[in-house]
Amino acid sequence: MKVKPIEEIVRFLEPIAERMNAEIIDANWNNRDSSLNLFLDAKGGVDLNLLEAFHHAVDGPLDELDPTFGASYTLNCSSAGLDRPFKNARDYERHLGEKVEIRLYAPVSGKKRFEGELISFDGNTVKISDGAEREFPVAAIAKACLAVDI
Repeated sequence: MKVKPIEEIVRFLEPIAERMNAEIIDANWNNRDSSLNLFLDAKGGVDLNLLEAFHHAVDGPLDELDPTFGASYTLNCSSAGLDRPFKNARDYERHLGEKVEIRLYAPVSGKKRFEGELISFDGNTVKISDGAEREFPVAAIAKACLAVDI
């Protein structure tokens, strides 16, 4: 099935998400089941009401954009999840002041996993505080995400 580029679809839908105080943080097309998958984040989190409202808000505009050139598809809108990895600078900036988990490729002081408050991000380094201030080069980080307390 021919599909418009995912970047074009996201760019088209971003203003709708912004009006709803949300952000499309990831999107993909699944050829196996012909589905467009949109993953949202919002200050304070994503709930079913936001997902349903967003789905309804983009339904008509997507019909106009016609991302599949007339072929049928399924639209899925969901939260990216609390423990999704940070993928870009916006992810780090959005979570400044929050508790994060950092996993490193190689151990530092005998550890590969650190949790602490995200103090700063400058594009090259991430600084957290876990009682002590720790700084990690972005290139050394295997995964960074919000820390989830269970």
